[in-house]
Amino acid sequence: MSTSTREFSWSETDEPHATRRKLILAKHPEIQTLFGPEIRTLPIVLAIVTFQICMAWWMREAPWYIFWPCAYIIGGTLNHTLQLAVHELSHNLCFHSIIGNRLLGIFANTVTGFPSAVTFQRYHMEHHQYQGVDGIDVDIPTVAEVQFFVNALHKTLWLFLQPAFYALRPLATKPKDPGMWELVNWMTAISFDAAIFHFFGGRSLLYLVAGTLLGMGLHPAAGHFIAEHYEFVKGQETYSYYGPLNFVNFNVGYHNEHHDFPKIPWSRLSQVRKMAPEFYDTMPSYTSYVKVMWNYIMDPEIGPHSRVKRSSKMAKSE
Repeated sequence: MSTSTREFSWSETDEPHATRRKLILAKHPEIQTLFGPEIRTLPIVLAIVTFQICMAWWMREAPWYIFWPCAYIIGGTLNHTLQLAVHELSHNLCFHSIIGNRLLGIFANTVTGFPSAVTFQRYHMEHHQYQGVDGIDVDIPTVAEVQFFVNALHKTLWLFLQPAFYALRPLATKPKDPGMWELVNWMTAISFDAAIFHFFGGRSLLYLVAGTLLGMGLHPAAGHFIAEHYEFVKGQETYSYYGPLNFVNFNVGYHNEHHDFPKIPWSRLSQVRKMAPEFYDTMPSYTSYVKVMWNYIMDPEIGPHSRVKRSSKMAKSE
């Protein structure tokens, strides 16, 4: 594929979800009964954090041939689950209280090794409101990523390095001054890391950090990063995934449903599709994240450029 054709798709229309939301609610107003918090997120987060602390303790003396498979399979999956719990909490979908959701997000962030919950929320709300808008939606890869990650080997490396891009891209393209809650998030995460290192040792801390980096990189659960918005079908900019990994990913695979109705929690997203099948069953969707990642790597026509963008002028009409 030549450099000249390695370009983003540009749209002159608003993002599709607000429009579809109005159409669906006009035909299926009962969907509004699904809005509201889901308290079951709380015990799930508490259980995973507790389990990961126990795993970190067990890993303190584990041989490396046990450590690394556990870090990838168990730590990677569960820390990724916690990152998606943070996603739910960024939408205030566990408690009625905004502060309650924020505090649980910071707590879920402890065993992932890196403070990110509060910063993620600030950028993620813009992703929903200004999907694809140039200079605002930092979910879109940079031009440098498009120009460098151009072949199968490079794209494999890009997938492996996804945690770094998701953490550093916002700081490079649209930096924000940190607020009080971000400082609380940072101090909590750093204090927890220091406690794990002091009481359990370096290998335990490495287990938690490695779980996050591996779980958000070249890992089946991380396939949603590619499946959600990369334009495999021309003109289709959001895709849903209806497969088994929704079980460990807080149903984030129901991504069209989520963007159409961000006030509906993970536990009720599948009901949206059941209530309005005529809107969702006709759209392209996936059943395998592994296949999505494989196609992304091997298809020379697909890459970091395979995203729909909108001019920054579109933001003014929002």
